[in-house]
Amino acid sequence: MDNQESQKQNVPASRENRQEEGTHKRRVRYSGAYPKHFNEKYKEHQPEKYGDTIEKVMKKGSTPAGMHISICVKEIIEFLQIQPGQKGIDATLGYGGHTLEMLKCLNGRGHIYGLDVDPIESEKTRERLALKGYGPEILTVRLLNFANIDELAKEHGTFDFVLADLGVSSMQIDNPERGFSYKNDGPLDLRLNPKAGISAAERLKSISRQELLGMLTENSDEPYAEEISRTIVTEIKKGRPVETTGRLREVIEKALEKVPEAQRREAVKKSCQRTFQALRIDINNEFEVLYQFLEKLPHVLAPGGRAAILTFHSGEDRLVKKSFKDFYKEGIYREISREVIRPSAKECAANSRAKSTKMRWAIKA
Repeated sequence: MDNQESQKQNVPASRENRQEEGTHKRRVRYSGAYPKHFNEKYKEHQPEKYGDTIEKVMKKGSTPAGMHISICVKEIIEFLQIQPGQKGIDATLGYGGHTLEMLKCLNGRGHIYGLDVDPIESEKTRERLALKGYGPEILTVRLLNFANIDELAKEHGTFDFVLADLGVSSMQIDNPERGFSYKNDGPLDLRLNPKAGISAAERLKSISRQELLGMLTENSDEPYAEEISRTIVTEIKKGRPVETTGRLREVIEKALEKVPEAQRREAVKKSCQRTFQALRIDINNEFEVLYQFLEKLPHVLAPGGRAAILTFHSGEDRLVKKSFKDFYKEGIYREISREVIRPSAKECAANSRAKSTKMRWAIKA
């Protein structure tokens, strides 16, 4: 063997060979100092891998993109009083933060059923919790709307505890492709399950001014509902569709152009938040779904079973409060919360998205 052949045998495998063997591949690079598009980012898709970044963001009182910080965890766990061997439901699985803490309380004995209508995020959460040691022997993830909670009870009997967090997960808000936020441009979708129903853009194409006015008033108490509904419908009738989140923001800005300049910026921000909320509630039939859930809730609880619900706007809270009161008067609930429970000032400072949260609870007779 000559010296040249000997050197060939001793050199490391080529880059091409290493890639063929399935070894590490570099992530896709983007132009500029920072990624401009969500699909170019990498920390947002697997935030749990970047602890230092997460810590910095959370210290500022913000939620790291791609993550969701669970709210009122301490208050929920204290109220539910979960014991090993019990059976319960997280009716709105989301990122799985509440579920994880409830699973810890079971100490390896019992079962939790996590429900969600979002096929994208629920699968990610199932995998995330499985990696933490909570597999199908203790956790079942179901693609099921919590309005159909009675179907679960038919299969598995009544439950010792039920939690429902009615907020939209931060992962959905932060992804522009889902269309939940006016802060980044993307398709105006707003569906919790992007494979079902119609998008918000489709909904607006044929809506009447009066119908939109009612939606903005009833779903979000929008003070500029008249101006916004009139402007949106006029724009669409003139052949200027509202199909993206950025476009909807532009139309809202146009609707509020007569607001005094000193107040306009804040007014536009708040109206954007309320308009997106109103559309999301309508697209996903959230009030109808919540009403069905509340009607079925006491019947899926075992005697002495506990239920806790987190709400994020007045319409939801009114429904929960009325349902709990009505069933309490009928003797179906033994006890209900008399006042709303709110996150502590410390939690709100650490997580700005906690500020509008209200918690109510009920105990089955």
